[in-house]
Amino acid sequence: MSVLRTTGLSKNYGRKQALRDCTVELPEGKVIGLVGANGGGKSTFLGLAAGLIRPSAGQMRVFGDEVRGRLHPDAAYLPQHRPLYKDFTIAEMIRTVGAVNQRWAPERVEEALAAHPEMDRNSRVSSLSQGMRTQLALALSLGRLPKLLLLDEPMSDLDPLAREDFLRLVMTDVAERGMTVVLSSHSLGELRDVCDHLMLLHAGQVLLNGDVEEILDDHLDVIGPADDGSSVTGTVIHTRRTGRQQRSLVRTPGSLAAGWEGQRPELEGLVTDYLRARQGSR
Repeated sequence: MSVLRTTGLSKNYGRKQALRDCTVELPEGKVIGLVGANGGGKSTFLGLAAGLIRPSAGQMRVFGDEVRGRLHPDAAYLPQHRPLYKDFTIAEMIRTVGAVNQRWAPERVEEALAAHPEMDRNSRVSSLSQGMRTQLALALSLGRLPKLLLLDEPMSDLDPLAREDFLRLVMTDVAERGMTVVLSSHSLGELRDVCDHLMLLHAGQVLLNGDVEEILDDHLDVIGPADDGSSVTGTVIHTRRTGRQQRSLVRTPGSLAAGWEGQRPELEGLVTDYLRARQGSR
């Protein structure tokens, strides 16, 4: 079952087209890595899913319901700029968010904050580090017991230990409640450890969308003698030539010619090659 479905989804900001004719389905109960270069459309896509942005064309559906200018009751959204009131104490933030949500589990918030005893409930948000604010914002999001959690670059201000704690909290709800997560990030290494599904955006267009293992199985890194490429069968995504050798990322490859070797690509290299190919870099 798809938790999120788009049909011909587009978003324009004046003459700039941030998202173009996006038609995808994202599966339920998975951790979905949303990746791409800066300005590729990731934040726009999440904003549309959260109902904070209206599409210029097309449709976005969450759990089968068309998104119409509001966050779906079964979803939670954590944007890059954490939605916290700086003059509130932590306790006041918890009470305020709980008061505006029909489905609210304060015990889940306390569980999520239990790993951070330094976050005194009487401390004001303004006194917290950026990392602590992110942990508080995540705890408040989990308190809604969402079936879908939308995260926009959530770990950009976290140190390695805090990132580990962050992912542990998220993955607990995925395992115990079957929560679906759409997580945008620039750190492909982190995504590789937790994501089941990959969606790659570039210049507002979807380049890849599917199960991570199936995508990797469908590609091959091949290395062989530099030539015109006629020895490589399949769809060549990107090629680099160094001296007498060339390396190509190939989709649905055929049998390799003599003198060629191939191996399954790493996720980071695969994504990088797709982006380089679109940017015309060699």
